[in-house]
Amino acid sequence: MFTGITDTMTSEMTNLVLEHLRAIRSDVQSVHFRLDALTARVSSLEIGVASLHGDMANMGARIDRVEQRLDRIERRLELVDAPI
Repeated sequence: MFTGITDTMTSEMTNLVLEHLRAIRSDVQSVHFRLDALTARVSSLEIGVASLHGDMANMGARIDRVEQRLDRIERRLELVDAPI
């Protein structure tokens, strides 16, 4: 008599545990997908920042060249005092 009740309770507990495990698996899978998406976004941001750094370095080099040309023009037009 008690064996049937115990088997039913054990079966119900097993089903309940399995149901919770499935819900946990679903939640973990959702977190995994979101983490993958965030990782891709961070990678994209890193690439963008690296590109900006490169652009800034190029602009700095161009400014340096313009300064050199301006210095040469000023010297040729004798607009600056001779260096000490």
